[in-house]
Amino acid sequence: MLAACAAGALDPEERLRRAEEIAAGSHLTRGTFETGTFRLTGFVKPGKGDVLSVYIEGDGFAWVTRHRPSRDPTPVDPVALRLAVADGGNVAYIARPCQYSRVVSPECDARYWTSERFAPAVIDALNVALNQVKLQSGANALVLVGYSGGGAVAALLAAQRSDVVHLITVAGNLDHAVWSRLHGLSPLEGSLNPPDFWPGLEGIPQTHFVGALDQTVPITVYRAYRSRFREEADIQVRIVDAADHRCCWAREWPHLLETISNRGVW
Repeated sequence: MLAACAAGALDPEERLRRAEEIAAGSHLTRGTFETGTFRLTGFVKPGKGDVLSVYIEGDGFAWVTRHRPSRDPTPVDPVALRLAVADGGNVAYIARPCQYSRVVSPECDARYWTSERFAPAVIDALNVALNQVKLQSGANALVLVGYSGGGAVAALLAAQRSDVVHLITVAGNLDHAVWSRLHGLSPLEGSLNPPDFWPGLEGIPQTHFVGALDQTVPITVYRAYRSRFREEADIQVRIVDAADHRCCWAREWPHLLETISNRGVW
């Protein structure tokens, strides 16, 4: 019985069903973004507003073991989606390539959720999806919120856009070169690294939430990223004492949003 429950938790269809249930609690409806490279899944709340907060999912179920990648990276627990639901504002959610895909597409090679998870093709596809969801919402500006590996994606997107008014990460992997060395992992060859794009990021207000108990992406990763910027850059870090990499960000999210100093402008 326990084995059956475990298998169900890892079934891609079951993971999609759970995501739809989570999204329904905040009237977010599932949609698809055709980017020319990947077909991305998203959840969007009907409505209009000048500023749209877009939540970008983490790496998901990328690995079965340390040495064996998953066949389907759809997250078992979509933390970024839970954050979007807890936000309650004008929000949208975009999953990473090949997450929530009902069929395995030819472009869904495992490298796009392992070594090349932050490859130019991935960032370009998310950029196209951002343009589509922005047009759909009628927004003039974006707040990008990325969880875990989605934090790196959000930063890389913000670095090449002129419409991002705030970059927020939650347990964000903001320097995967440092992160890989910390865990004794192979470098993410083929992936872009946010610190290398600091010139495009330095003028954007940033808030980074780090769990004090996070052993997956510890504070060391944020510090390496922050060291690339001038001291006077508008970059804030919030260390959350009771949080680790997954727990309990969604529960605390409404309160954490209130701690962002310039949230009044969006």
